[in-house]
Order: sequence, then C-alpha cells, then structure tokens
Amino acid sequence: MKDDGSTTGSGHPISAAVTQMRQTATGVAEQAMWSLDAATTRAALLEVNRLQAQVAELEARLLTHADEVEAGVETGATSTATWLAHATRQTRPTAHRKTHLAKAMAAHDATREALGRGDLHVEQASVIAHAVDQLPDDPMVRELCEKHLIALAEHHDAKELKILGRRVLEVVDPDLADAHEAQLLEREEREAAKKTSLRMHDDGHGQVHGRFTLPSAAGEMLRRALYAFAAPKHVRASEGAGAYDHERPTPEKMGQAFREYIEHYPTDRLPNSGGVNATVVITMGLDSLLGGIKAASLDTGEKISAGAARRMACEAGIIPAVLDGQSKVLDLGRKRRFHSPAQRLAIGLEQRHCQHPGCTTPASGCHVHHAEPWATGGHTDTRSAKLLCPRHHSLAHRDPPLRT
Repeated sequence: MKDDGSTTGSGHPISAAVTQMRQTATGVAEQAMWSLDAATTRAALLEVNRLQAQVAELEARLLTHADEVEAGVETGATSTATWLAHATRQTRPTAHRKTHLAKAMAAHDATREALGRGDLHVEQASVIAHAVDQLPDDPMVRELCEKHLIALAEHHDAKELKILGRRVLEVVDPDLADAHEAQLLEREEREAAKKTSLRMHDDGHGQVHGRFTLPSAAGEMLRRALYAFAAPKHVRASEGAGAYDHERPTPEKMGQAFREYIEHYPTDRLPNSGGVNATVVITMGLDSLLGGIKAASLDTGEKISAGAARRMACEAGIIPAVLDGQSKVLDLGRKRRFHSPAQRLAIGLEQRHCQHPGCTTPASGCHVHHAEPWATGGHTDTRSAKLLCPRHHSLAHRDPPLRT
C-alpha cells in the first residue's frame, strides 16, 4: 500500500499511538544493520513478531468498531471487508480473513488480550478461538479450556494447537473428551467429503494441469502410494543407479510417481463405463509399434508420440482386434444380443461421441444402439451400431422413434 504521508489527525490515544508507531518505523526504514550482532538480530526478530501480533489485535478491534459505526457506508461499500480491500489495495480474501479474525477476537476476550500482549500470533489465536467454539456451550468449561490453550501456545505452533484443541476437554472433563473428539472428527470428515473435488484442464501443449481436494485420510493414502513409487529403492531399480539424487522425493519425483501410479493401476479393477472398463485406448499402425515414428492417437482424440505409445503398450499390454478391409471389427452376427467389450471399444474409436446431431456426449457416457432392433432381426455388429447418450437412446425407442 502506498504511503501518502497522512495521519489520522485525531487526539484519541489509539490514533496518536498509530501515528507514533508509523513515525518510529519510518525513522528506521533506512537504518543500516551491519552493527547488529547475531544475538541482537534474533531478539529484534522475536520482538517484531510480537509487535505484528499486537498490531493485528489493534486492527481486529478497529475492524469490529468499523462494523459498529458502519465506517464503509459513506463510501458505498457493501461491507467493512469490501471497503478495507478497496482502500488498502488488498485482495478481498485477505480483507475477509481479517474481518473474520476480528469477529473471533470479539467473542474471545482472553485470546484477544493474549494477542494484544504479543503472547500469541494470528494463526494461534484463530486456532484457539475455533477450538473453543467447538466445545460444549458451558461458559466455565470454555473459559478454562481457552486459558489452557493460551498457555500451551508458548510451546506449540498452530498445527499442534489444533490437535491439542480436540483433546482440551481432558483438562476439565476427561469423560467428555473422547465423545467430543469423535464428534469433531465426524464433522470434519463430513465437511471434507462435501468439498472433495478434482479439476483438470489440458493446456494444448501436451500437459494437463489440475487441482484436487481430498479428505485427510484419502490424501494420506495417496501420499503413501506415491511415496512407494518415488522411493529411492524403486526409482533406482526402474531407472538405474544415480537416477535419484535426494532421499526426500521432490515435487518432480512425486509427479513422476503419480504418472506411474496411474499407468500401472490394474485396469481390471476399474468400474465399467459405457459397457467397457475405463481404459484409454491407443490406436497405432503396426509400423509405429515396431519402431516407426508416426504419432499414435488416443480414443479421446489427442495424439501422443510413437515412443510413448510403445512404452505404454509394453507396460499395459495390447488388446487384439480382428479387422476387416474397412478397419471395422468383424460381425458377430446374431450369436449375442449385447455388443462385446471389444465391439464397444471399436465403436467408440470410430464414432467417438453420441451420434445424434449436435450432441457431444463422449463414447464413455453413451449406449450402443441397434439401428435395427435385435428383437426384429437386427444384428449385433459394429456396422449397424450407433452410439447414443442415454437421453437420445431413450428418444430413439419412443413411438414414433426420433430420427438421428
């Protein structure tokens, strides 16, 4: 935020203190530090952190008061957080975090006072307030637990305090502690399940980017699985000596492990999608398989190099298919009503999506429709088969049928 040199211009002690602190900080902004020894530097850093906590407490009280006097109304802002973000050029999430802290401190005097003394930092104060809010609605119990957590903050960081907060009832009521922790964990797990998500997008340059959110247990399972692929012993066995430079997996090694995990997952363990197991099918000519350079195609339309296709074919195996002169799977006639997995794969490769005009539902989400009903003599082959999404498949069987 740009310093315009202004002061609050008020005789109120808080206004005067803010002005004085800013002037003092400005006075040492260009001060050389060469004369500070290690011990003095450490002490100064600790004091700066305590000062930051005290300023955060003062800011929280000011934000609470700003809400009460509707300080942002005159500017047309819809909330104090919105006004703060605009006036200070902070992002809205940052401004909202500060207003949330202000509300939490307004409801927890002991924690606010400890923050004002510099005995806590903001993360610790937030964790303590949240832990106390989860306790049974008994003022005496909450007061005792809050004081105990404030004392623990001298020796524990915010992450450790969060864990201790779940068991804080043991201090005042051990009988309730187990039940309370169980309730908190169940609530967290329900919320985590609701927020589980995965987002991926292809950048068009051979890479897919994504973000995911998982419950802690599932995340730990994934981490352990990837660590197994990224472990030095496994990497050296698969890539040779010297392939691994660090005992702790780097982000790059974890990414390679994730890729290996996906490529080695047993396809027979995957659920079916559109009648076929959820396997990416690679189409390539025999010459490329034997060492040529012509690119291979995925059934989704993307292309990969011949080398990558050969590697994946070597690791995953190749599904053989007998094709006729027009590169279609040979007719199975009327030996069966439903198309085989091999036929479904072939139809998906040829048609790629729902064949109703304008519909782009991918093959994996479609049914295989008999152009001539099997019950009236239609054949279960690929020539007369048509991919239709569930909606258009239903419409195709209505009376009169929908023309596609």
